[in-house]
Amino acid sequence: MKYVVGNHGQIAGVIFGHPLHAPVGEGRQNKILWVARDGNDTTGGDGNLLITAEAADSGQVVERTIRGGPGPSIIDMPAAGCWTFTLRWSGHTDTVDLSYRSA
Repeated sequence: MKYVVGNHGQIAGVIFGHPLHAPVGEGRQNKILWVARDGNDTTGGDGNLLITAEAADSGQVVERTIRGGPGPSIIDMPAAGCWTFTLRWSGHTDTVDLSYRSA
């Protein structure tokens, strides 16, 4: 099972849709299970996982919100390439790099 760990060790993402694709191919999903180190408590925040993703090659920035905080998600990006995700939840912040392949 492929996974990523945040640069500060505060969150991990288990990638069920490996490899991730952009755009998403027919019959595929970019499934990522986010698991917070200190559990998925929602104190100190609005209860959501906020993702700001920046493309390494173009600098394009997109935002995604996972309702309820870290947990199961489908995270699609508008283009293939390396994306740096800044994740914010319950007073925590961490970053991960994820690669999306062309479909």
